[in-house]
Amino acid sequence: MSGAVRSAMDQGWDCHAHLFGPYARYPLGADRSYTPPEALQAGYLALLQRLGLSNGVLVQPSAYGEDHGLLLDTLSALPQLRGVVVMRAEAAHRLRGLRARGVRGARFSQRSAMGSNFAGSASLQDLEDMAGALASEGLHAELWTDCKALPDIAPRLRKLPLPIVIDHMGGFDAAAGVDEPGFRLLLSLLEAGTVWVKLCAYRNVLSDADLERARPFHDLMLKANPEQLVWGSDWPHLRVTPVPDAQQLLDTFKRWAGDDERVRQVLQGNPARLYG
Repeated sequence: MSGAVRSAMDQGWDCHAHLFGPYARYPLGADRSYTPPEALQAGYLALLQRLGLSNGVLVQPSAYGEDHGLLLDTLSALPQLRGVVVMRAEAAHRLRGLRARGVRGARFSQRSAMGSNFAGSASLQDLEDMAGALASEGLHAELWTDCKALPDIAPRLRKLPLPIVIDHMGGFDAAAGVDEPGFRLLLSLLEAGTVWVKLCAYRNVLSDADLERARPFHDLMLKANPEQLVWGSDWPHLRVTPVPDAQQLLDTFKRWAGDDERVRQVLQGNPARLYG
């Protein structure tokens, strides 16, 4: 590893992770759709140290609904971390002051396989209804969606007055290939600066042991707009068996990125602008 890459990682960011528990203090929501094992603060800090990264972004998991106790307590204790909350439009007044507490965005869901919403999540309609409040508080919107859903929602995204961050590389379909219309639309949104994208390739090839199948999608995103890409480990890899090695995922990103400057841009420069 070159000195430049080592420097980027020393101040680098993991932009997508979740915490769970301890459940005796932070119980899960009653209407959750899954019950994960505990994934504690100490475990995540150990991961960052192992990866050689100094900063992280914690995303509110749907199993906690809109109870942000664990997230906010962690941000208070660990100023090197940032947070993304989940909040529905009727609670938009609760956004006030969150940026000062380390929050940088709110997460919404609009996936083709589940309709507009599911337990513990906020919808695209919620995002539209509270977009002004988010923008006025200096927060961005994070959207969990997929390429199949994008053609229907892209016109709505283009109208929003705040940054949009797309989770998990937009849920592309590796079997459909890079010319699938939804993926091409995602590339056009990225190229135009309408969206940011979190690079998290493995989530889209879970049924395939060969992570390299995701590389053509990754390469095209890097070509479309490297200034609006960030990388996320997705720790603790919810409902994935076998659990991937985050170090291998990071090493794969660095290899695919191709040069030290690109690694530095995605791990350090871009997330510092978005979350710093």
